Amino acid sequence: MELLNTLVLVALLISALAIIVLVLMQHGKGADMGAAFGGGSSGSLFGASGSANFLSRATALSAVVFFSMLMLTSYLHVADSGNLGVMESAAENASSQIPSGAAKGNASGVIPE
Repeated sequence: MELLNTLVLVALLISALAIIVLVLMQHGKGADMGAAFGGGSSGSLFGASGSANFLSRATALSAVVFFSMLMLTSYLHVADSGNLGVMESAAENASSQIPSGAAKGNASGVIPE
């Protein structure tokens, strides 16, 4: 189980870094306007038209991998510990703070004489 958890965390980190790199490589919406006035994108890495399609698809694939690994990581942690985490401890704390007289319909917690 620990090996699977480690592999999922490594895949999560690689996909996160891939998303960062792919987003930084993409052109913004205003980049086409600059090319119209002589900015010229002929020296780009993937060519003039193929870069947007390839980079956007690779970014979408990396996002799918990232979110699926994130959900798998959370599932593995909950299945490994067997408890509800924060919600379980909150339920225990709330039940210990209820006054003993409240169970009889006395909201103040004072037992009538």
